[in-house]
Amino acid sequence: MGWTAAVFNDSSGSGDCAPAARKVEEMFAAAGREARVTVATGGGKGLREAAERAVADGCDTLVAGGGDGTINLAASVLVGRDIPLGVLPLGTLNHFAKDLGIPLELEDAVRVILDGVTCPVDVGEVNGRIFLNNSSLGVYPAIVRLRERYQASGLGKWVAALWASLTVLRRNPFMAVRLIVHDEATVRRTPFVFVGNNEYRMVGLQAGTRESLTRRNIAVYVLNADRRVGLLRLAWQVLFKGVDQVKELDLLTVTEATIETRRPRLQVALDGEVVVLASPLEYRSRPAALNVYVPADASACQPLIP
Repeated sequence: MGWTAAVFNDSSGSGDCAPAARKVEEMFAAAGREARVTVATGGGKGLREAAERAVADGCDTLVAGGGDGTINLAASVLVGRDIPLGVLPLGTLNHFAKDLGIPLELEDAVRVILDGVTCPVDVGEVNGRIFLNNSSLGVYPAIVRLRERYQASGLGKWVAALWASLTVLRRNPFMAVRLIVHDEATVRRTPFVFVGNNEYRMVGLQAGTRESLTRRNIAVYVLNADRRVGLLRLAWQVLFKGVDQVKELDLLTVTEATIETRRPRLQVALDGEVVVLASPLEYRSRPAALNVYVPADASACQPLIP
């Protein structure tokens, strides 16, 4: 009989994963299932090593406990394999879990895994790195990096985020990008480019969520703004009117796209984590590349109606 590996990120959420780890072991044991639990230290490196070791040792399910960055790391080990991923959303935002309808309460999320319903979802990829939610370049990665520096100096997370945002926007936040889709190139001057793994809702109370993770595409959003004073106005217009009603925001729904910048290397955010990648950035969708445990009625996994 197979066994389940559960890896927890000790730096996610409150930073104390021991109670959650014990609860997972207890619930699996009560269900007659073996769960081998690891609380990984050392950040992403330790988490990846624990996940890779579990796969090499022959686990038949890999469960990841943490935020979106943690889930991304575990998923990157499983993409293209038959081993399914179980998600225990223990982070701050938990976008991936929410879009799949996975409960945020630990015991409910464990029951989703024990019930055994899986869904093959798409993932996005850029230069060999995957993302489950989105990738971006421009002001957002700069804000994240600066926020981390402010937090290291003792500021709280949200205060650090505010000061980082104000600092980045006071500078010149614009960049020139060359976007190539279907062999056609477009040049834009923009403060950011956002690439979603499937299309995002961009209007109303559900803004920032996705209807489906199985539509086999990436959604590329490019903001056409050349002045700082217009950024907040455009954000409000997108939120209340929708993408298709805001002429300054372009949306391309495609299977692949190339983004070039003048910089040979640039900061790119992947599910909230910032990495440095070489230009050009080669984005593509990898359809049904990851099997994930979901509730039986998860709407984001329903097949498309022709």
